[in-house]
Amino acid sequence: MAHDIQIVTEAELRRIVSLDLTTVDVIEAAFAALASGGVVMPPILSMDLPAAHGEVDVKTAYIPGFDGFAIKVSPGFFNNPLLGLPSLNGLMILFSAQTGLVQSLFLDNGYLTDIRTAAAGAVAARHLALAVVETAGVIGTGVQARLQMQAAYLVRPFKRLLVHGRDKDKARVCAADLSALLGIEAEAVDSAETLVCSSQLVVTTTPSRQPLIQAEWLHPGLHITAMGSDQSGKSEIDPKALMAADAYICDRVSQCEVSGELEAALAAGIWNKGRPSELGEVIIGQKTGRQRAQDVTICDLTGTGVQDTAIATYVHAQFPQAGTILQA
Repeated sequence: MAHDIQIVTEAELRRIVSLDLTTVDVIEAAFAALASGGVVMPPILSMDLPAAHGEVDVKTAYIPGFDGFAIKVSPGFFNNPLLGLPSLNGLMILFSAQTGLVQSLFLDNGYLTDIRTAAAGAVAARHLALAVVETAGVIGTGVQARLQMQAAYLVRPFKRLLVHGRDKDKARVCAADLSALLGIEAEAVDSAETLVCSSQLVVTTTPSRQPLIQAEWLHPGLHITAMGSDQSGKSEIDPKALMAADAYICDRVSQCEVSGELEAALAAGIWNKGRPSELGEVIIGQKTGRQRAQDVTICDLTGTGVQDTAIATYVHAQFPQAGTILQA
């Protein structure tokens, strides 16, 4: 018996889905579901291809009560710009949770991943950052740096933004772009230390394998969201900072142990605080995050399959006739 399959391109997805409070709420609900039990989320399938300077991640999750589940394939081939091609691409496949039949094919080239990743940063800021943020900072100058600051601004509308990156020209362009987009003061700074010490909310968005933020830079009221460490060996935060923080929160502990900031702390042999809390547990009130204004909080985002299932299910439900409908 034939059934309909929805096929939606990146251009169409960009027209119908944006980074707004609705998508933030969708991702927040996914984290809450992850902490509530019943979610089936296997470990990330990660394939490193050093000969091609590439990597491929496959993520998925089943969430009870959701009509579908997504499988997301996310390649990153970092020599592509030399060929005039983007570094990142990929797609999401949405299956029926009742029959296993394909419902939608989102040829998003990573767009939905970008949106759900930035939305997760907003969820972290909403639950862990100070209620009032005057100055925010981002380390990194790429697409996710911009999106993370847009997302953070939705829940913590800061007045000033600092940008730091290895390439000073790119940092200046990023600051100018975000200043125009958000209508706030933004400037590039040469020092990561200056950025951290001057900010109440900091997001790191790099593929660094060396810590960019040192423990001695932490100060009362600071919140850091680290989202660049999504592969084994990556690290943006000094492991000592995890120990010094009043609350260190993972998106998923099992992932952070092998591909997040926790991996480096465990490898250094300094983590002795037991199992960290997860963001979903903080959202539903099972665990505590920030308890006092002077607390230092760190959230480690490695990217979870529930985010992919949540965003894909949301798009299919809200825009069932988008794209091309084929019979299979």
